[in-house]
Amino acid sequence: MIPLKHVIIAEKLVKYYGNFMAVKGISFRVKEGEIYGFLGPNGAGKTTTVRMLCGLAKINGGRAFIYGYDVTREIKKVKKIIGVVPDISNLYMELSCFDNLMFCAEMYGVPRSERKEKVLELLEFFGLENKKNVKFKALSKGLRRRLTIAAALVHNPKLLFLDEPTIGLDVKSKRQIWKLIRELNKRGITIFLTTHNIYEAFKLCDRIAIINEGVIVAEGTPTELRTMVSGSKIIELQVHPPIREPQVFSRIPGIVKVSTRQGAIRIMVNDVITALEGIIKLLKESNREIVMLNLMGADAEEVFMKLIDRTKESKKYSAG
Repeated sequence: MIPLKHVIIAEKLVKYYGNFMAVKGISFRVKEGEIYGFLGPNGAGKTTTVRMLCGLAKINGGRAFIYGYDVTREIKKVKKIIGVVPDISNLYMELSCFDNLMFCAEMYGVPRSERKEKVLELLEFFGLENKKNVKFKALSKGLRRRLTIAAALVHNPKLLFLDEPTIGLDVKSKRQIWKLIRELNKRGITIFLTTHNIYEAFKLCDRIAIINEGVIVAEGTPTELRTMVSGSKIIELQVHPPIREPQVFSRIPGIVKVSTRQGAIRIMVNDVITALEGIIKLLKESNREIVMLNLMGADAEEVFMKLIDRTKESKKYSAG
């Protein structure tokens, strides 16, 4: 069982850049052993939050603790137990994979007698043993990402910060990184993952905080976040003969939105029974047969957009 000890406690964190408030008093807690996702669009405050937690940016308001250490006052102790993977790699282009990791091990204070063994172990774990003597600049984007994550692990951190770990990668490379993240987590490393990739967050994370414009708008497990917009369900539909203009369904009571995806009509509804009655009636009137019909909860993207939109609406209401 995963202990419920909180390894990160953030209380009303604030960050200013000049007169601009980038992070607006956010609070959250991360449990030991979980993958905690920080999901939001570009410019939402994700990277700024990570930089504050890692001591790379000054905290202008509020407090943060990592494994009980005050980030502001005890940052040296914090840095010994965390690993940080930035969105842009900080490794040296002209050094080989082996030399990059050896250099990082020295910088993190890994004892000289242990460095080589640790580096070789990491190269093997990340599938880079055959790239040992290859320069960083000669690696593919996916392999560069792997080595960058490996570099953050040379000192055996308890907590790993991953800032947009799969940005710019192709589908195959993304899936390989996801597999590595899960394996690292199984080995006992708590992971704080920032991403704007909705599917990635819902697929990987035990809990997710959705941040927008410096404010956390929702937090919970993927299931809990879906429940927050449980009024919306998705009907996936294929009919024969096909309907050329799916928007004809939008006139039916109970239907919120109509779209298409991979040959199927996707219908968002807030009243399943009323919507299904209307859909069946329309299909009978047009002499069409149902080829496929699935009912599911709102998918990750729809949950994300609805929660963001809900925040915008509440702002309009409070302003009015």
